[in-house]
Amino acid sequence: MTMQDTDRNHQRPLLTPEEREAINRGRWFAALTPSLRHDIFRLGTVTRYAHGEMIVEQGELAQFWFTCASGAIRFRRTTPAGRQVTLAYVEPGIWVGEAEVLHCGPNTYDAHAHGRTTLLSVAETVFRQLLREHAEFGEALLSLQARRMRYLYWMMEDMATLPLRARLAKQLLHLMRRFGPRTAPPDGEHPVGITLVQDELAQLLGCSRQRVNVELKALEREGTIRMAQRGIIVLNLAQLETIAQQENADDRAG
Repeated sequence: MTMQDTDRNHQRPLLTPEEREAINRGRWFAALTPSLRHDIFRLGTVTRYAHGEMIVEQGELAQFWFTCASGAIRFRRTTPAGRQVTLAYVEPGIWVGEAEVLHCGPNTYDAHAHGRTTLLSVAETVFRQLLREHAEFGEALLSLQARRMRYLYWMMEDMATLPLRARLAKQLLHLMRRFGPRTAPPDGEHPVGITLVQDELAQLLGCSRQRVNVELKALEREGTIRMAQRGIIVLNLAQLETIAQQENADDRAG
């Protein structure tokens, strides 16, 4: 099931106040003019998905620019050899799909709902209408693409220079800050906030599940994390940050 043919029972006319606020919290979206933000909310379509439902399909013509309002989106690509690789998880407030819509080309990935997920989507024709009516929208999209490229370069640098232990620590911190509780828990435990199987975590890190399993067990023995049924719990946030920072320092010194 794709965004284009989602059952009408999933359609609801309005975002909840919490979902609207989640979109407004996004740094890029918050920097847009009030008039542009208003029109995006006004002209967008709200769609709700159950866990695992397909949002867009790789190879199909891209027709929507969209953001997650609640839940999460998993992006996955199928290689020519048929292997499925998880690329990223996106939290509420992150906009995606503008490159494919502007290029009038196919989706370069599958997108699935991770947990119960709400999307605000803007159709291709409306997207181009916004470009015509809001002069600042084009420059804002360039800024969005620049942020994506900068993040991609950081990821490539980490893959080339950091050991797996450091990359795992950074990935757990990254997921926790994007999906974990917005306020620090009183018991000092920090849920990562999203449940991933080890195969998916390994794909995000570009390594094997076995290697990730070894590193996770080592972090658990050290008391840095705890493996729970519903996901990873960070027990010692300072220690996890130190692992990432120290490995960076060690790499520079070497």
